[in-house]
Formats: sequence, C-alpha cells, structure tokens
Amino acid sequence: MKTAVLIDSNAGIKKDEAKELGIYLVSTPIIIDGEVYFEEENLTQEQFYEALMSDKDITSSMPSPGDVMDMWDELLKEYDEVAYIPLSSGLSNSCHAAVQLSDEYDGKVQVVDDHRISVTMRQSALDAKWMADNGKSAKEIKEALEQNAYNSAIYLTVEDLKYLKKGGRVTPAAAALGAVLNIKPVLATKGGKFDAVEKVRGMKKSIAKLLDYTEQTLDKLIEKNNVSQIRIGVAGTFLNQEDADNWYNMVKDRFIDIENIEYDPLSLVVAVHTGPNAAGIGISVILRDE
Repeated sequence: MKTAVLIDSNAGIKKDEAKELGIYLVSTPIIIDGEVYFEEENLTQEQFYEALMSDKDITSSMPSPGDVMDMWDELLKEYDEVAYIPLSSGLSNSCHAAVQLSDEYDGKVQVVDDHRISVTMRQSALDAKWMADNGKSAKEIKEALEQNAYNSAIYLTVEDLKYLKKGGRVTPAAAALGAVLNIKPVLATKGGKFDAVEKVRGMKKSIAKLLDYTEQTLDKLIEKNNVSQIRIGVAGTFLNQEDADNWYNMVKDRFIDIENIEYDPLSLVVAVHTGPNAAGIGISVILRDE
C-alpha cells in the first residue's frame, strides 16, 4: 500500500523542503487588494511584508476545492491512498470542506483533523510521512494523528494588535486600548481559536510569560512521555535574521533538556493575522521512532 502525504501551506513547509521530504503541498491563497497570490509562486516574503505594513487590504482564504481535488486525482495515479492534513477545523472551514469532498473517493482519501497549525502541523506532516514510509495506510495515519492531536500546544505573542483586529480576533476597542497602554497578549491554542491567556505591558514581559506558559505545558507532557519524544518548534515573523536567531537562542537556553528544537518561520498565511515581529512556540509529541 503506497500512501501519499499532502498538506496545505499553513504548516510552513516550503516547496523545496516538501519535495526533499517526499511530502506534497497545496497552496493557500492570500488576497491583497482583491488580487490572489500564493507564497513562493507569485508572492515573496519581501513583497508580502511591504504590502502588510502599507495597510493594504490583506486576507487569507482556504485552498480552492478544485485545486485540492485535482491534487488528489493526480496523486492517486501514482499512490493507492492519500492522507490529507489541512489546517485545523477549529480555525478554518477547509477541513470540513475536504471531508465532504473526500466522500467521493471511496476511502482512498483520508482527511486528517488533528487540530493543528504552523509548527505543530508541520510535525504532523513529518509523523505522517514516517508512518507512510513504514507501511501504514491512510486510515491508520489519520487515526494516529487524531489520537495524538492534543499532545501539542502553541503560544504566541504579537507586537501590534491591529492585525488580529483586522481578522476579527480582537475587538477594535481592545486593539486601540492595547496600542495606548502598550498591552501585549500571550495567546494560546490547541487547535481552536487563539485565546488570550494573559495580557501584559511590553513585549519583553510578554515574551517572559510566553516562556513560562511553555514550561508549564512541557512539564505536563514530560510526565506522560519520554523527553526525547518532545519537539519544540520556535516560530516567528521577524523581518531580519538577527531577531529570529535571538528568539531561537532564547528558547534553546531556557529549555536545555529538550534536544529537538528547531526554528521555522511562520507561513505568510499565518502572518496575515499576526503581523510582523510576532514570536511563537509550538510543542509537539513526536510519533515517529527516530
């Protein structure tokens, strides 16, 4: 049984890396002033952030159902089955739409709803590929990933609330108050909408709180899992490499017992809602035996 692993670009895996890993990718559209763009196709990081900070009208959408089905059809010419991992159903309708579309494929397409985004979704893709390479069916992959779904968490803090306001994640009044008082939220998700677990004044304090919440969650996961199974994905929308490196090193210095720590830039689809200079951490329990 040959099983293909397909993800959307919310996972933050770039095209070259996906090709190297043997994972397939469907792009999520970004709409800028009414025009449709796709990361790495007709939109660079520089172009995106220039448009974002110029206050252009920018939104994200779910992958076109037609594009998704075309990808399934193409993959099923070479593979027996497809395990498709879209963005969490708690954050987008793309998962529900894909489940409905998959009904036409007689079980050959299994849509995984493992309630993940960004670096934790990336981890799901890597686990899925490992399982596929070791002979697991698409259904087995779906069941394993969904069972492991909540052995993960994401914490995030943003520099400017206006981008969350644009996406309806915070009210205009809260965003205005935050700007005046320099309020920075610490946001958390386990696959649903991001909730503010704490609000503090200043980015430095927000980062400190983010690390504290990460440590609390890590302690709980380590109680039930071997520490070697824990992966930390350090993420951000930093505009220069030095800031990204500083954030990555800060996390590594804080969690010295975790060997598996990597930095992954947030995808542009996610950056639509966070804005530039957001800092995040995703924690996952690894399924694959490395």
